[in-house]
Amino acid sequence: MPDRKTMVWLLAILLVVVLLSPLASQAPDGLERVAEDKGFIALAEGQEVWQAPMAEYLFPGLTHEGLATAMAGIAGVLLVFLVVVGLGKAVGRNRGRDGRCA
Repeated sequence: MPDRKTMVWLLAILLVVVLLSPLASQAPDGLERVAEDKGFIALAEGQEVWQAPMAEYLFPGLTHEGLATAMAGIAGVLLVFLVVVGLGKAVGRNRGRDGRCA
C-alpha cells in the first residue's frame, strides 16, 4: 500500500483532472491537424489498427461530455498509478538487502 504522502498527491492529481479536464481544447492534436490541413485525413478514417478503449478521451457509456471527459481522466490517472505501483513492487522484490538488483 502506498504511503500517506503518495495518496495525498494522487488525490490532488485526481482533483485537478476532475476540475480541468472538461476545459480541455476540442481542437485536433498536431498530427490530426496536419492531416486535415493537407487533405489526407480521409485516408485514415476507418483504418484504425486498434480501437482505443476511451476514444476522444470520453468514458464510454456516459452522455454528458464534461462528465465523460472527467471520468476518462480519472480512469487514466488510476491506471497509470496502479501500473507504477505494481512495477515498483516488482522491482522492490528483486532487490537484495544491500539495495542492488538480484
